[in-house]
Amino acid sequence: MFTSVLMIEKALTSADVEFVTTLHGDEEVSFHVLLQPRGEQADRLLRAIDDIALGELDEAVREGETPEGEEAMSTGERALEVSLTALRTAGAQAEGRLLDDHPLDALRTVVDEVGADEVIVLTDPHYVEEFFHRDWASRARHKVGVPVLKLFSHSKA
Repeated sequence: MFTSVLMIEKALTSADVEFVTTLHGDEEVSFHVLLQPRGEQADRLLRAIDDIALGELDEAVREGETPEGEEAMSTGERALEVSLTALRTAGAQAEGRLLDDHPLDALRTVVDEVGADEVIVLTDPHYVEEFFHRDWASRARHKVGVPVLKLFSHSKA
């Protein structure tokens, strides 16, 4: 069985699920999903700049509406459950947990605990962080001893 740690920031879409569950052909895959809600991972300014870079001006204006704190965690719990259910429905084994702090430390711990074969970071583009190599995938490549694959979410959840 192939073991992947999947880092996400929102619920997986059906296109995302199909993509990650077919990456390894017919090989059976087990996913360990780590979700850090979007409101917890970067400040509003960086998120707004990303939205503007993507041409999503309406989203940039709504960054002030992005849930924070307990509200973000509640939204994250629902997103995690939706994602795990979708992966299981697609035939993969899946378990997961929410992250509220230090996602890369948690990633390294999970990779070691489960003997992961790879890490998949599946997020919306974060141009500012990517430019400065401060995005999850860039930073994870220096922390974990397995390949890190960076993918962009196919569509809005």
